[in-house]
Amino acid sequence: MPDQFDFRRVARRVLDIEKQAIDNLYATLDEAFDAACQRLSACQGKVIVMGMGKSGHIGRKIAATLASTGTSAFFVHPGEASHGDLGMVGPKDLVIAISNSGESDEIIALLPVLKRWGVPMIAMTARPTSTMAREAVVHLNTRVEQEACPLGLAPTSSTTATLVLGDALAVALLEAKGFTADDFALSHPGGSLGRRLLLRTSDLMHAGDELPQVPQDASISQALLEVSRKGLGMTAVVAADGRLAGLFTDGDLRRILDQQIDIHQTPIARVMTANCITVGPDMLAAEAVQLMQSRKINGLVVVDGDHKPVGAFNMHDVLKAGVV
Repeated sequence: MPDQFDFRRVARRVLDIEKQAIDNLYATLDEAFDAACQRLSACQGKVIVMGMGKSGHIGRKIAATLASTGTSAFFVHPGEASHGDLGMVGPKDLVIAISNSGESDEIIALLPVLKRWGVPMIAMTARPTSTMAREAVVHLNTRVEQEACPLGLAPTSSTTATLVLGDALAVALLEAKGFTADDFALSHPGGSLGRRLLLRTSDLMHAGDELPQVPQDASISQALLEVSRKGLGMTAVVAADGRLAGLFTDGDLRRILDQQIDIHQTPIARVMTANCITVGPDMLAAEAVQLMQSRKINGLVVVDGDHKPVGAFNMHDVLKAGVV
């Protein structure tokens, strides 16, 4: 390999070719795409995605994207389907079959059974005259002018075009169904994405005996003991009727250190932060984090509909839960 080989030149050429493939796909998108979406939307069973080799890898991604955006879908390997896995397919299902040539032997071998069961097939191929295209109820053309591979052998532009078209199907169906962020969260309960979409402040907060709170007539020293015991760096200050009167934090303590104040005699109401920022128990934890960051605060009190404190949490709780 030459010492001064221009890797970036090759990379830019690949990107240019693949961008052109997507532009061509955009220009040739026609009523077949609408028909495919209508078929997928009307499917009463599952969407089964199939493909061999690189088309199989793309098919797995398309199936995963469909499944995560509200369309029940999974991938079945065509070779394994001929040896028992076709039992996963039922009469109410629909098959998306992917093959650049449209002549995948493993998929073509399954066509008689699919036809016998009345299972429709959407074919994604680069050849409208291929066997798979002719046997499909809808054919989506994924033809590209050239592969990015200079040998014209490794699937590159063709797999990119197929993947992009699969994403377009998934997103079109998502919007048509009115699929929401809450719906998305239900299929993504794990990982940081699920935590951002599912966790609410009630899931983070310290409640009951763990909630730091003192009455409004408590002294500063009593409030400091409560802050120390509960370990949240703050305490709620509660009025006689149980409603939140204010908040006292480590920051408030620092601000009064150079004042001549008797912490044993001075009531906490004199130095607390009144009209403090609060959140409800149903607020998304991610929204609460945004609020904390924008207001540059380290903790929040959670209040109910009567403005009575029911919990509290700080940034450490947020980090521990993996929301950020």
